[in-house]
Amino acid sequence: MILLLLLLLAIGVAGWCRWVYVQIERYASQDMAAPADAIAVFGAAEYDGHPSPVFRARLDHAESLYNRGIAPLIITLGGGGGDQYSEGAVGREYLIGAGVPASDIIAETESKDTEESSRRVAVIARANGLRRLVVVSDGTHLFRIHQICSANGLDVLTSPRPRVQIEGNAGETQRIVHEIVTYTAWLLHLG
Repeated sequence: MILLLLLLLAIGVAGWCRWVYVQIERYASQDMAAPADAIAVFGAAEYDGHPSPVFRARLDHAESLYNRGIAPLIITLGGGGGDQYSEGAVGREYLIGAGVPASDIIAETESKDTEESSRRVAVIARANGLRRLVVVSDGTHLFRIHQICSANGLDVLTSPRPRVQIEGNAGETQRIVHEIVTYTAWLLHLG
């Protein structure tokens, strides 16, 4: 009887992981960008005031969407990473340097993780009357962001940033496993 229960549990866990994996891949493979009120760029590492290659790719993608007229406002998200800079502020300065007017950028500089960034962007959206957002991040990250933002009452479209040359495929499996685990933990209120 115990073996049967363990087998059923294993089948259930495998089925759940497969379902989440399919959702992750679905969001990673489609660009839903359409006219919206703002583009929200989820933070990634910054190094001494400069965006990492991954963060730069996200910011460049957001700038491209902005230049295409997808939205008139960009929100950069992310708190400090241990030095004097925050991801949100670094993203804002990078976009200003790329020609986006400072008046078209809001920098959120306090959030520490995806869930907190999602909550803070919801507060910013409500405070500014923003109804629909296009979220930019890594493809594997977008399903979880979409679910958390939706739970915070946001109408969210997702747009994956292009892959960065230095990535390779070695970390892809690790990123997907991380997303399955963190999404499951968030859903179960374990995080």
